[in-house]
Amino acid sequence: MIQQGPSTLPTHRPDGPGQASEAPAGPSPSRTTRPWAPALLYFLGFLAVYLLAVCTPFGQRAENALLDLGAGDMMTAWIVPWSGAAYGSTPLPPLEMSHTSTLIVGLGVIAVVTLVRRCWWQGCAAVGVVVATIAGKEVFRAVLPRPDLVDARELISESSFPSGHAIIPAALTLGVILVASPRIRPYVITVGVVWHACIAAAVQALGHHRPSDVLGSTLLACACYSLVTWLLPTAAAPAIARSPRALPAVALALSAAVALAAGARSDSLVRSLVDAAAAFVCAALLWYTAAEGPARIARRTRPALG
Repeated sequence: MIQQGPSTLPTHRPDGPGQASEAPAGPSPSRTTRPWAPALLYFLGFLAVYLLAVCTPFGQRAENALLDLGAGDMMTAWIVPWSGAAYGSTPLPPLEMSHTSTLIVGLGVIAVVTLVRRCWWQGCAAVGVVVATIAGKEVFRAVLPRPDLVDARELISESSFPSGHAIIPAALTLGVILVASPRIRPYVITVGVVWHACIAAAVQALGHHRPSDVLGSTLLACACYSLVTWLLPTAAAPAIARSPRALPAVALALSAAVALAAGARSDSLVRSLVDAAAAFVCAALLWYTAAEGPARIARRTRPALG
């Protein structure tokens, strides 16, 4: 029994002589766990939201009842002075007719940062995320009908899934973080998440969209981002960004506060809270995708240690 001890020690010694040559040279085990799964899950979530909220009588009645709460006038929304709906007001991008200019400016920022940092693969991926997301919205808006299952009045029976205005901040945020420096990426994500929460709440409070519309937009943007980043070459995988420990809590707290303010209406407390809650869920989903995506890709492309 005493002589068997030394013979068992090498099997437990992690850093013994010659161990470096025995380390696996292949990719980390995370590559074998189907890294395309996030894109598939986001897309399935997108379809599930559409089927449950748009294609069932229960979903239609629930969201129609939400739209019928209060006076039904968009002027009761607190965000009106910054929405462009009021005469002479300047819309908060990308509300009203500012969506095209917002997209152009966002793509211009991506192009400039790509040229300055010379991150060509990441720049192409960033543009691909934005283009794929916006194109996907257009395609799905055209091919996904809204059947009239509950005999709703014409004003609330029009198809609005997914939201075009809410998808722009999500797409641009996910695009910009691919070209941003790892040092400032967490703060870029924070700004983008708060912006997305504001727009997602505002388009609901103004009566333009339902909660399912903004959630569908967020899921579609996250699906396109996950798919495009999965297709990135190994050498172009984003570096892991280390953010301050308190930043996620701060970002989500700011998103909640902004969602409450942008989704508030003076005629219905219940509708205000539901709109704000839906916007906060969108913000949390965007934060998780944007903050964990680069780290997940980086871990997937690193070789295993030991």
